[in-house]
Amino acid sequence: MMSTSPAHGVLPGTPGKIIAVHLSYESRAAQRGRRPAAPSYFFKPSSSLGASGDTVERPKGTELLAFEGEIALVIGSPTRGVSTDAAWSHVAWVTASNDWGLYDLRANDKGSNVRNKGRDGYTPVGPQLIDARSVDPAALRVRTWLNGELVQEAETTDLIFPLTQIIADLSQHLTLQAGDIILTGTPAGASVAGPGDAVEVEVDAPRVSGGASSGRLTSRVIDGPGDFDPALGSLPAVDDLQREEAWGSREAAGLPSAEAPALCAALRDKLRETPVAGLSQQLRKRGLDNVSIDGVRPTRPGTKLVGVAKTLRFVPNREDLFRSNGGGYNAQKRVFDAVQEDEVIVIEARGERGSGTLGDVLALRALARGAAGVVTDGGVRDYETVAGTGLAVFSQGPHPAVLGRKHVPWDTDLTIACGGATVQPGDIVVGDDDGVVVIPPAIAEEVADAALAQEREDAWIAEQVAAGHPVDGLFPMNAKWRARYEAANQDKS
Repeated sequence: MMSTSPAHGVLPGTPGKIIAVHLSYESRAAQRGRRPAAPSYFFKPSSSLGASGDTVERPKGTELLAFEGEIALVIGSPTRGVSTDAAWSHVAWVTASNDWGLYDLRANDKGSNVRNKGRDGYTPVGPQLIDARSVDPAALRVRTWLNGELVQEAETTDLIFPLTQIIADLSQHLTLQAGDIILTGTPAGASVAGPGDAVEVEVDAPRVSGGASSGRLTSRVIDGPGDFDPALGSLPAVDDLQREEAWGSREAAGLPSAEAPALCAALRDKLRETPVAGLSQQLRKRGLDNVSIDGVRPTRPGTKLVGVAKTLRFVPNREDLFRSNGGGYNAQKRVFDAVQEDEVIVIEARGERGSGTLGDVLALRALARGAAGVVTDGGVRDYETVAGTGLAVFSQGPHPAVLGRKHVPWDTDLTIACGGATVQPGDIVVGDDDGVVVIPPAIAEEVADAALAQEREDAWIAEQVAAGHPVDGLFPMNAKWRARYEAANQDKS
């Protein structure tokens, strides 16, 4: 069943409270670079309620008015201390909402969001109410359009915390009263709107016969007064962190990379020219014997890999953990969606080759993101197809099985073990037909220069051997041969 009246007009009176979830979708957590272990919340005042068709003001002198399309739940009966199994029976309606926020006022609220999200009209809901009894809370969808372009789309299968968990968690701390509204968080794609922009949000149940839908909740941004009195409190202020979070990423905000690249073009070119065997030799001279990722080979002979490590860890498969962490937007998918140019995804699979750790789709995603390659001490599915993509992939070899046979994707961007070597995010990874080595970034330039110098010396020695000279005294060079080598270099210069 679905109401056909404007949602703001048919709510059961003014809600006593509006509670919003800070971060609840996997896609948004990946975008923010942090995944909460438990849900956290903030309150919005009932005076912030608005309806479809209302305008939303961006105060004069501010720049970061951000929209967040969300699913709103309207409580139907007093709810206190309920289980997750019983939680949904306390929801009367489902509808669309837009959790507007003015990031210029965000920094000094310390997570409470009172000023930046509590402004009049910053919580429009509607335009119609979906009867909660007619839908499955695990099969809802939210979509957002900015000036007619779809910018957000996610289903509740992408939630870190199911809707029923959010209700049950809140109910163990406070009583939810009839008419209270819960805003359940926003997926990736939330961004900034300015005067003249129109934002639409719709919640529906795409797999329900009859197409239950909230209809499109429409808001148009206009200029508003900006007469903030500095004698009363904080004035609007922005920095690059607020710009990044309001827009969704540094790139979307037009900001430069947060850090200088760990691998400059000159160093990358040196490492491409240097054989892994030569690098290994120089690392050993510096006391680093345990820097080889053992047992991995390229999918395509002749492949050269140079990049900065971005790490992913799999743990041994355990069925209950795979059910909670293996599906949806899991750690594996998040890494392949987040990898940057010149980064190498290094996967800890414990040397277990009895399952694939990536396949053709993820290889294509890494390629599209500009990744330098992938190193895994596990197997690869769709082996020939992956090889054909042109992405540099080093692995234990092919295997047809999916992750769940042996692995659970667990966490990312941490120190891991791959092929017997410790790998940290930011390490330099170099691979060729001889194998893969890990180079601490602080000595990468020094090691590359020394290895190239050694390569030139070895090439000269090879010429002498080819000309008929015995290796005794020549390899390695004694003082006599060293003098000849230096004289030959002097002549060339």
